[in-house]
Amino acid sequence: MCAHVLVAEDDEMQAELIRRSLLSEGHTATVVHDGSAALDAARRLRPDLVVLDLMLPVIDGFGVCRVLRRDDDIPVLMLTARSAEDDVLLGLELGADDYMTKPYSPRELMARIRTVLRRSGRSAGRREDPVVRAAGLAVDPERHEVRCDGAPVECTPAEFEILLAMVAEPERVFSRRQLLECTRGTDRASTERAVDVHIMNLRKKIEADPRSPVRLLTVFGVGYKLSGGRG
Repeated sequence: MCAHVLVAEDDEMQAELIRRSLLSEGHTATVVHDGSAALDAARRLRPDLVVLDLMLPVIDGFGVCRVLRRDDDIPVLMLTARSAEDDVLLGLELGADDYMTKPYSPRELMARIRTVLRRSGRSAGRREDPVVRAAGLAVDPERHEVRCDGAPVECTPAEFEILLAMVAEPERVFSRRQLLECTRGTDRASTERAVDVHIMNLRKKIEADPRSPVRLLTVFGVGYKLSGGRG
């Protein structure tokens, strides 16, 4: 079951953990960090599921859920640091399909997400294809394979994780720290500067001219992005 999930979580580390867990299961994900951005992304992308933190800035999770339920029927799984029964009941009364109380295990969260998706049937008609595609690249998280314009590309584990993250969200600008977090399971000794080396090596593998890249672009003062769109 391949789905697109909108993750609305203001804690960047928690959001990145959820995003990586979703990608590892063959889903795609968009991450936002406040309630206003969550509503904008939900209207624009029409995701299959929203993973919604209650304690969001600008508009809190209750407000986001209220608007989502008024405007659409997108399934919502709420995350809350509050264990008070009244908060949980309010979230469910507003239309949340499920909730989890922090701290939670990523494995349990993924199990809940699978249940909500299966129950809602939102992604039932989609191809069960785990391959993520963008900018002429195809990254298969199950087979750990990369293709560029149809040709196989050999990647180190850290390069693979960085590329998977960027292909899943083309045009998103990633900081070095965010890309470093992607490699934590494979490259724990790395520093943020090591990300530059990984990007340089990836350019040698997927760019016609690594010195004038058209896919892996530098966003000066911020980090890197994958350009070229989906497909």
